[in-house]
Amino acid sequence: MAIGIGRRQFILALGGVAWPLSARAQQSSMRVVGFLTSLTAAASARGTAAFLQGMNESGFTEGRNVAIEYRYAEGHYDRLPALAADLVGRKVDVIFANAGSAPALAAKAATASIPIVFETGGDPVKAGLVASLNHPGGNLTGVSWTATALSAKRLDLLHQLVPKASVIGLLVNPNYPEASLQVRDLEDAAGALGLQISVANADTENGVDAAIATLARQGVGGLLVANDPFLTSRRAQIVALAARYALPASYSLREDVVSGGLFSYGTNLAEQFRQAGLYTGRILKGAAPADLPVTLPTKFDLVVNLKTARALGLTVPSTLLAIADEVIE
Repeated sequence: MAIGIGRRQFILALGGVAWPLSARAQQSSMRVVGFLTSLTAAASARGTAAFLQGMNESGFTEGRNVAIEYRYAEGHYDRLPALAADLVGRKVDVIFANAGSAPALAAKAATASIPIVFETGGDPVKAGLVASLNHPGGNLTGVSWTATALSAKRLDLLHQLVPKASVIGLLVNPNYPEASLQVRDLEDAAGALGLQISVANADTENGVDAAIATLARQGVGGLLVANDPFLTSRRAQIVALAARYALPASYSLREDVVSGGLFSYGTNLAEQFRQAGLYTGRILKGAAPADLPVTLPTKFDLVVNLKTARALGLTVPSTLLAIADEVIE
Protein backbone atom coordinates (compact mmCIF):
# COMPACT_ATOMS: atom_id res chain seq x y z
CA MET A 1 0.00 0.00 0.00
CA ALA A 2 2.72 2.39 0.94
CA ILE A 3 4.56 1.58 -2.27
CA GLY A 4 1.37 2.11 -4.33
CA ILE A 5 0.72 5.52 -2.76
CA GLY A 6 4.35 6.47 -3.34
CA ARG A 7 4.11 5.54 -7.03
CA ARG A 8 0.91 7.54 -7.48
CA GLN A 9 2.49 10.50 -5.74
CA PHE A 10 5.55 10.16 -7.95
CA ILE A 11 3.41 10.02 -11.12
CA LEU A 12 1.32 12.99 -9.96
CA ALA A 13 4.51 14.87 -9.18
CA LEU A 14 5.79 14.25 -12.70
CA GLY A 15 2.49 15.50 -14.09
CA GLY A 16 2.68 18.53 -11.83
CA VAL A 17 6.14 19.38 -13.17
CA ALA A 18 5.13 18.99 -16.80
CA TRP A 19 2.58 21.84 -16.81
CA PRO A 20 4.83 24.51 -15.29
CA LEU A 21 7.62 23.54 -17.69
CA SER A 22 5.22 23.87 -20.62
CA ALA A 23 3.99 27.22 -19.34
CA ARG A 24 7.54 28.42 -18.89
CA ALA A 25 8.38 27.32 -22.43
CA GLN A 26 5.44 29.30 -23.80
CA GLN A 27 6.32 32.29 -21.68
CA SER A 28 9.95 32.26 -22.80
CA SER A 29 8.84 32.47 -26.47
CA MET A 30 6.82 35.61 -25.75
CA ARG A 31 8.79 38.76 -26.52
CA VAL A 32 8.25 41.70 -24.16
CA VAL A 33 8.11 45.38 -25.09
CA GLY A 34 8.21 48.14 -22.48
CA PHE A 35 5.84 51.00 -23.29
CA LEU A 36 7.02 54.16 -21.52
CA THR A 37 5.01 57.34 -21.96
CA SER A 38 4.66 60.76 -20.36
CA LEU A 39 0.90 60.61 -20.76
CA THR A 40 -2.06 58.91 -19.10
CA ALA A 41 -3.53 55.75 -20.58
CA ALA A 42 -6.53 57.70 -21.91
CA ALA A 43 -4.43 60.44 -23.51
CA SER A 44 -2.15 57.92 -25.21
CA ALA A 45 -4.94 55.60 -26.43
CA ARG A 46 -4.88 56.69 -30.08
CA GLY A 47 -1.10 56.55 -30.31
CA THR A 48 -1.07 53.17 -28.58
CA ALA A 49 -3.52 51.73 -31.11
CA ALA A 50 -1.39 53.01 -34.00
CA PHE A 51 1.77 51.60 -32.41
CA LEU A 52 0.12 48.19 -32.00
CA GLN A 53 -0.99 48.37 -35.64
CA GLY A 54 2.63 48.86 -36.71
CA MET A 55 3.71 45.98 -34.49
CA ASN A 56 1.02 43.81 -36.02
CA GLU A 57 2.18 44.70 -39.54
CA SER A 58 5.63 43.53 -38.43
CA GLY A 59 4.23 40.18 -37.34
CA PHE A 60 3.80 40.83 -33.63
CA THR A 61 0.39 40.76 -31.97
CA GLU A 62 -0.09 41.66 -28.32
CA GLY A 63 -1.08 38.61 -26.30
CA ARG A 64 -0.10 36.17 -29.04
CA ASN A 65 3.64 36.51 -29.52
CA VAL A 66 4.45 39.77 -27.74
CA ALA A 67 3.56 41.16 -24.33
CA ILE A 68 3.46 44.90 -23.58
CA GLU A 69 4.47 46.29 -20.20
CA TYR A 70 2.74 49.69 -19.97
CA ARG A 71 4.15 52.46 -17.79
CA TYR A 72 2.38 55.86 -17.63
CA ALA A 73 3.99 58.94 -16.08
CA GLU A 74 0.63 60.77 -16.31
CA GLY A 75 2.22 64.13 -17.04
CA HIS A 76 4.76 63.87 -14.19
CA TYR A 77 8.15 63.86 -15.88
CA ASP A 78 9.88 63.21 -12.56
CA ARG A 79 8.34 59.71 -12.49
CA LEU A 80 9.99 58.65 -15.74
CA PRO A 81 13.42 57.58 -14.38
CA ALA A 82 11.85 55.13 -11.91
CA LEU A 83 9.46 53.77 -14.54
CA ALA A 84 12.33 53.30 -17.00
CA ALA A 85 14.43 51.57 -14.35
CA ASP A 86 11.52 49.24 -13.61
CA LEU A 87 11.28 48.19 -17.27
CA VAL A 88 15.04 47.61 -17.41
CA GLY A 89 14.80 45.51 -14.26
CA ARG A 90 12.14 43.39 -15.93
CA LYS A 91 14.57 42.73 -18.80
CA VAL A 92 12.19 43.73 -21.58
CA ASP A 93 13.40 43.13 -25.13
CA VAL A 94 12.72 46.67 -26.41
CA ILE A 95 11.55 49.92 -24.82
CA PHE A 96 9.19 52.17 -26.77
CA ALA A 97 9.59 55.62 -25.21
CA ASN A 98 7.01 58.09 -26.43
CA ALA A 99 5.29 61.46 -25.96
CA GLY A 100 8.28 63.78 -26.00
CA SER A 101 12.00 63.34 -25.53
CA ALA A 102 11.80 62.98 -21.73
CA PRO A 103 10.78 59.27 -21.74
CA ALA A 104 13.57 58.44 -24.19
CA LEU A 105 16.12 60.37 -22.15
CA ALA A 106 15.03 58.48 -19.02
CA ALA A 107 15.28 55.14 -20.84
CA LYS A 108 18.69 56.05 -22.27
CA ALA A 109 19.95 56.88 -18.78
CA ALA A 110 18.63 53.55 -17.50
CA THR A 111 20.21 51.23 -20.07
CA ALA A 112 22.90 51.17 -22.73
CA SER A 113 22.08 47.65 -23.89
CA ILE A 114 18.30 47.30 -24.30
CA PRO A 115 17.17 48.73 -27.67
CA ILE A 116 15.05 51.88 -27.39
CA VAL A 117 12.62 53.19 -30.00
CA PHE A 118 11.49 56.76 -29.36
CA GLU A 119 8.69 59.00 -30.61
CA THR A 120 9.20 62.72 -30.14
CA GLY A 121 8.13 66.03 -31.57
CA GLY A 122 11.53 67.55 -30.92
CA ASP A 123 14.98 67.32 -32.45
CA PRO A 124 16.49 63.99 -31.30
CA VAL A 125 20.04 65.18 -32.05
CA LYS A 126 19.72 68.42 -30.05
CA ALA A 127 18.01 66.47 -27.28
CA GLY A 128 21.01 64.14 -27.03
CA LEU A 129 19.15 61.00 -28.02
CA VAL A 130 21.18 60.12 -31.12
CA ALA A 131 24.44 61.16 -32.73
CA SER A 132 22.78 61.87 -36.08
CA LEU A 133 19.51 61.16 -37.86
CA ASN A 134 21.01 58.88 -40.53
CA HIS A 135 23.42 57.09 -38.20
CA PRO A 136 21.89 57.09 -34.71
CA GLY A 137 24.64 55.04 -33.05
CA GLY A 138 24.15 53.41 -29.65
CA ASN A 139 20.93 51.67 -28.69
CA LEU A 140 18.36 54.29 -29.75
CA THR A 141 16.43 55.13 -32.90
CA GLY A 142 12.87 56.16 -33.64
CA VAL A 143 10.64 58.77 -35.18
CA SER A 144 10.46 62.54 -34.85
CA TRP A 145 7.47 64.51 -36.11
CA THR A 146 9.43 67.80 -35.84
CA ALA A 147 6.66 69.69 -34.03
CA THR A 148 9.17 71.96 -32.30
CA ALA A 149 10.78 72.92 -35.61
CA LEU A 150 7.33 73.74 -37.03
CA SER A 151 6.55 76.27 -34.29
CA ALA A 152 7.95 79.16 -36.35
CA LYS A 153 5.71 78.20 -39.27
CA ARG A 154 2.69 78.05 -36.96
CA LEU A 155 3.54 81.52 -35.69
CA ASP A 156 3.71 82.84 -39.26
CA LEU A 157 0.32 81.31 -40.07
CA LEU A 158 -1.18 82.85 -36.91
CA HIS A 159 0.27 86.21 -37.92
CA GLN A 160 -1.49 85.91 -41.29
CA LEU A 161 -4.78 85.25 -39.49
CA VAL A 162 -4.39 88.16 -37.05
CA PRO A 163 -2.05 90.58 -38.86
CA LYS A 164 -2.87 93.48 -36.53
CA ALA A 165 -1.74 91.61 -33.42
CA SER A 166 1.65 92.78 -32.18
CA VAL A 167 1.99 90.46 -29.15
CA ILE A 168 1.40 86.70 -29.28
CA GLY A 169 1.01 84.61 -26.14
CA LEU A 170 2.99 81.40 -25.85
CA LEU A 171 1.76 78.66 -23.52
CA VAL A 172 4.69 76.48 -22.40
CA ASN A 173 5.24 73.66 -19.93
CA PRO A 174 8.54 74.65 -18.27
CA ASN A 175 9.22 71.03 -17.28
CA TYR A 176 9.36 69.87 -20.89
CA PRO A 177 13.02 69.22 -21.80
CA GLU A 178 12.84 71.29 -24.97
CA ALA A 179 10.78 74.17 -23.56
CA SER A 180 13.66 76.65 -23.57
CA LEU A 181 14.52 75.69 -27.16
CA GLN A 182 10.95 76.31 -28.26
CA VAL A 183 10.85 79.70 -26.55
CA ARG A 184 14.16 80.75 -28.08
CA ASP A 185 13.18 79.65 -31.59
CA LEU A 186 9.82 81.41 -31.37
CA GLU A 187 11.33 84.61 -30.04
CA ASP A 188 13.71 84.61 -33.02
CA ALA A 189 10.85 83.94 -35.43
CA ALA A 190 8.72 86.64 -33.79
CA GLY A 191 11.52 89.16 -34.15
CA ALA A 192 11.74 88.44 -37.86
CA LEU A 193 8.00 89.12 -38.17
CA GLY A 194 8.09 92.26 -36.04
CA LEU A 195 6.17 90.56 -33.22
CA GLN A 196 6.69 90.11 -29.51
CA ILE A 197 6.20 86.89 -27.56
CA SER A 198 4.68 86.83 -24.08
CA VAL A 199 5.50 83.53 -22.37
CA ALA A 200 3.16 81.93 -19.82
CA ASN A 201 4.23 78.74 -18.04
CA ALA A 202 1.88 75.95 -16.98
CA ASP A 203 2.54 72.44 -15.71
CA THR A 204 -0.73 71.68 -13.90
CA GLU A 205 -4.43 71.86 -14.73
CA ASN A 206 -4.88 74.94 -12.54
CA GLY A 207 -1.69 76.38 -13.99
CA VAL A 208 -3.18 76.22 -17.48
CA ASP A 209 -6.23 78.19 -16.29
CA ALA A 210 -4.05 80.83 -14.66
CA ALA A 211 -1.58 81.10 -17.56
CA ILE A 212 -4.20 81.69 -20.25
CA ALA A 213 -6.12 84.10 -18.01
CA THR A 214 -2.90 86.08 -17.52
CA LEU A 215 -2.24 86.24 -21.26
CA ALA A 216 -5.81 87.41 -21.86
CA ARG A 217 -5.42 90.19 -19.28
CA GLN A 218 -2.22 91.27 -21.03
CA GLY A 219 -4.22 91.71 -24.22
CA VAL A 220 -2.26 89.34 -26.46
CA GLY A 221 -3.62 89.12 -29.98
CA GLY A 222 -3.26 85.37 -30.33
CA LEU A 223 -2.14 82.21 -28.57
CA LEU A 224 0.42 79.63 -29.65
CA VAL A 225 0.32 76.36 -27.71
CA ALA A 226 3.81 74.89 -27.50
CA ASN A 227 4.59 71.31 -28.39
CA ASP A 228 4.35 69.31 -25.16
CA PRO A 229 2.63 66.01 -24.20
CA PHE A 230 1.16 67.51 -21.03
CA LEU A 231 -0.41 70.41 -22.90
CA THR A 232 -1.70 67.95 -25.51
CA SER A 233 -3.40 66.02 -22.70
CA ARG A 234 -5.16 69.27 -21.66
CA ARG A 235 -6.58 69.77 -25.17
CA ALA A 236 -10.25 70.22 -24.20
CA GLN A 237 -9.35 72.62 -21.40
CA ILE A 238 -7.10 74.79 -23.58
CA VAL A 239 -9.56 74.93 -26.49
CA ALA A 240 -12.34 75.94 -24.10
CA LEU A 241 -10.20 78.66 -22.50
CA ALA A 242 -9.16 80.05 -25.89
CA ALA A 243 -12.86 80.32 -26.78
CA ARG A 244 -13.75 81.91 -23.43
CA TYR A 245 -11.13 84.63 -23.82
CA ALA A 246 -11.65 84.96 -27.61
CA LEU A 247 -8.01 84.11 -28.35
CA PRO A 248 -7.16 82.93 -31.87
CA ALA A 249 -4.98 79.91 -31.14
CA SER A 250 -2.47 77.82 -33.06
CA TYR A 251 -1.96 74.10 -32.36
CA SER A 252 0.24 71.22 -33.50
CA LEU A 253 -2.35 68.52 -34.14
CA ARG A 254 -5.47 68.08 -36.24
CA GLU A 255 -7.25 66.68 -33.19
CA ASP A 256 -6.99 70.11 -31.54
CA VAL A 257 -8.92 71.66 -34.43
CA VAL A 258 -11.52 68.90 -34.49
CA SER A 259 -12.04 69.70 -30.79
CA GLY A 260 -12.74 73.35 -31.64
CA GLY A 261 -9.30 74.91 -32.01
CA LEU A 262 -8.78 77.54 -34.70
CA PHE A 263 -6.06 75.88 -36.78
CA SER A 264 -3.20 73.42 -36.68
CA TYR A 265 -0.12 72.80 -38.73
CA GLY A 266 1.68 69.52 -38.33
CA THR A 267 1.84 65.90 -39.32
CA ASN A 268 -0.27 62.80 -38.74
CA LEU A 269 0.72 61.71 -35.25
CA ALA A 270 -0.91 58.29 -35.55
CA GLU A 271 1.27 57.55 -38.57
CA GLN A 272 4.38 58.35 -36.53
CA PHE A 273 3.32 55.85 -33.86
CA ARG A 274 2.66 53.25 -36.53
CA GLN A 275 6.18 53.79 -37.89
CA ALA A 276 7.53 53.34 -34.37
CA GLY A 277 5.65 50.05 -34.15
CA LEU A 278 7.22 48.92 -37.42
CA TYR A 279 10.69 49.80 -36.11
CA THR A 280 10.03 47.94 -32.85
CA GLY A 281 9.03 44.87 -34.83
CA ARG A 282 12.19 45.06 -36.94
CA ILE A 283 14.33 45.25 -33.81
CA LEU A 284 12.53 42.27 -32.30
CA LYS A 285 13.48 40.40 -35.47
CA GLY A 286 17.13 41.25 -34.98
CA ALA A 287 17.75 44.69 -36.49
CA ALA A 288 20.13 46.97 -34.57
CA PRO A 289 18.90 50.47 -33.62
CA ALA A 290 22.19 51.96 -34.77
CA ASP A 291 21.43 50.74 -38.30
CA LEU A 292 17.92 52.24 -38.48
CA PRO A 293 17.84 55.95 -39.43
CA VAL A 294 15.52 58.21 -37.48
CA THR A 295 12.38 58.67 -39.59
CA LEU A 296 10.91 62.11 -40.27
CA PRO A 297 7.47 63.01 -41.65
CA THR A 298 7.20 63.83 -45.33
CA LYS A 299 3.81 65.56 -45.27
CA PHE A 300 2.48 68.42 -43.16
CA ASP A 301 -1.16 69.45 -43.02
CA LEU A 302 -2.84 72.79 -42.41
CA VAL A 303 -6.26 72.29 -40.85
CA VAL A 304 -8.60 75.26 -40.32
CA ASN A 305 -11.84 75.40 -38.33
CA LEU A 306 -14.09 77.98 -40.04
CA LYS A 307 -16.78 77.67 -37.37
CA THR A 308 -14.26 78.74 -34.73
CA ALA A 309 -12.99 81.53 -36.97
CA ARG A 310 -16.51 82.92 -37.35
CA ALA A 311 -17.08 82.72 -33.58
CA LEU A 312 -13.91 84.79 -33.12
CA GLY A 313 -15.01 87.29 -35.76
CA LEU A 314 -12.10 86.37 -38.02
CA THR A 315 -12.03 86.23 -41.78
CA VAL A 316 -9.64 83.54 -42.93
CA PRO A 317 -7.58 84.88 -45.84
CA SER A 318 -8.32 83.19 -49.16
CA THR A 319 -4.59 82.50 -49.49
CA LEU A 320 -4.71 80.30 -46.39
CA LEU A 321 -7.90 78.55 -47.43
CA ALA A 322 -6.29 77.79 -50.77
CA ILE A 323 -3.39 75.93 -49.17
CA ALA A 324 -5.40 74.30 -46.34
CA ASP A 325 -5.43 70.52 -46.47
CA GLU A 326 -8.69 70.36 -44.52
CA VAL A 327 -11.34 72.94 -43.70
CA ILE A 328 -13.79 72.13 -40.92
CA GLU A 329 -17.13 73.89 -41.36
